[in-house]
This record gives sequence, C-alpha cells and structure tokens, in this order.
Amino acid sequence: MTPAIREALAHWGGAAAAPRLISHRENAVYDVALDSGRAALRLHRVGYRSEAEIESELGWTRALAASGFAAPRPIRALDGSAVLRLADGQLVTVIEWMPGTPIGSGLQPLQETVAAQAELYREVGTLLARLHNLTDALDLPKGFVRPAWDRDGLTGAAPLWGRYWEAPGVSRAEVLAILTARDRARAVLADFEAEADYGLIHADALRENVFRQDDGLALIDFDDSGFGYRMYDLASAVTQAVDDPGYRDIVEGLLDGYAAERALSRTARDLFSMFAMLRAFSAVGWTIPRMPEDHPKRPLYLRRALQAAEAFMGENR
Repeated sequence: MTPAIREALAHWGGAAAAPRLISHRENAVYDVALDSGRAALRLHRVGYRSEAEIESELGWTRALAASGFAAPRPIRALDGSAVLRLADGQLVTVIEWMPGTPIGSGLQPLQETVAAQAELYREVGTLLARLHNLTDALDLPKGFVRPAWDRDGLTGAAPLWGRYWEAPGVSRAEVLAILTARDRARAVLADFEAEADYGLIHADALRENVFRQDDGLALIDFDDSGFGYRMYDLASAVTQAVDDPGYRDIVEGLLDGYAAERALSRTARDLFSMFAMLRAFSAVGWTIPRMPEDHPKRPLYLRRALQAAEAFMGENR
C-alpha cells in the first residue's frame, strides 16, 4: 500500500485486506475490502475533474441507483464526505462494488453469433434509454456541473478530448480529411440542435463498462459523463465493434432497443454515422497523444477515424 492509499483508506475506516489495483487510466481504481463490504476506491488524476464535477457525478449515480437503475452508489467517508482531498491535494472517492462481468472487451471481437450480438446490443440500447428516461425525471441540484459533449465539445477549437487533428503521426492529407469532415459535422449539428435529444449522458458505455448481472445489465465508470447528445451516447457504445463482421446488425439492435423505450427520430437515426465519426475523432485526440510512437493501436484509431469520416462525407455530399 502506498502512503496515499493508506491515508485514503483511513478516512473510510481502513481495510480488512491489502487493496488490489484493477485499473490505472485516468484514475487509479482499487478493489478494497471495507468493514461495510467490498468497494472500489478511486484516486482521481490530479487536474482531470474538479471536486464539484466529481460530487455531481456521484450525486447522479446515487439518484439513479435510488430509482432502481443498476449504477454504483457512492460510499461516504467517516466524516460524511463523498469526495475527500488528501494531504497532497489528490481527490479520492469510494463507490460500491458492482457485481457481474463485462459484456466483452475492446481487445477482441465478440464471440457470439451475429444474431446474439445484435440481441445483446438491443439490451444495451434499452439500458441507455432507461438511463436517459430516469435522468430526465430527476431534479438536478443547484451547482450540478459536468463537462459538455456539445457542438463545441466535439467539433470546436478545443474539444473535450483534445485537438484530434493535431494528434502525432497524422499526415497533412489526413488532417485535411478530418477537418473537412469536422466542419461539415459542425454545420449539421447547428441545424440539428433545435430538435436534438440533449441531456446527461454516460459518454463511455464501452464493453468493459457494461456489466451482465443476474437480472440484467448494469453500467459503471461515469467518469466521462456529462451533458451531451443522446445519439453520441449510443455511438460511443459501439465504438469497439466497428471492425466486427456484425457491426451493422449491432447498430440496428442498439437503435431498435433504444427506440422501444424512448423516442428516436428518423433524423437522429440517420445521423448515427456522424456521431460514430465524432466518437472516433475524440478517441484519436485522447489516445494517440498518450501512446508510445510505436504502439500498435495508434494506426488503428486513426484508420477508424478516417474510415468514419469517409462514410459520413459519402452520405453528406
């Protein structure tokens, strides 16, 4: 245990066993055994989220769980705090452990039949529709603050996940293709905004963040959640499947499952490829600058973004 972990655990009464690191991306996440039971302790990356943003995230998941949605509840420290600042300034939170297993991994294609994959993503679509329905019924408290996956957050001069057209290794021709598609998407979004379904979204419903439980699906890792287009939430859910043979069936299953629980306009459905492209662009901005120059996935993220741009531009000439 590091000094930071010891200090953090002391605020929750200590642990019965040594914590186990389970993820270290933006946050360092540990599996811990508190007196109250198993939990996930998060050491938040310094400067990534403010205390107010994290408080808002936890308030949202607490309200969702109280409404019957399978999301992790925050566990308060001994002094009643949901978010604590350690002596070195780092923020720490503890959330309840979510049982179940991820529906898949981004490291390999799904192994089920195409029909089974489509049915799985019909369930994911239903899950996201329930998330949006329950969220819209909540009264958000004053001071609630989260990032905005809006027109500027996706296509502005300073997108939330970085200036993807400036990612290392992108050629001039590729930059031109990305910027051309970005500018076209920005214009389309300007026309779409009046009718867009916009509100709080998870924004990262990857396979690792969707858990299969005994009674259905659960959603974890709300760290990138914010206000945004609901179609962006849907597009983010299938970003790992774009190279799979059953991708079109997966997308149709996702959208059909969503539409069965929440209104989905024809216009929104027709713009799916644009939101899939914007997610691919965001992924380039976030991942490539953080990868070593020889990382094998750097070309993969760029190829997916360029293919998505070509598909979108082909539909919008």
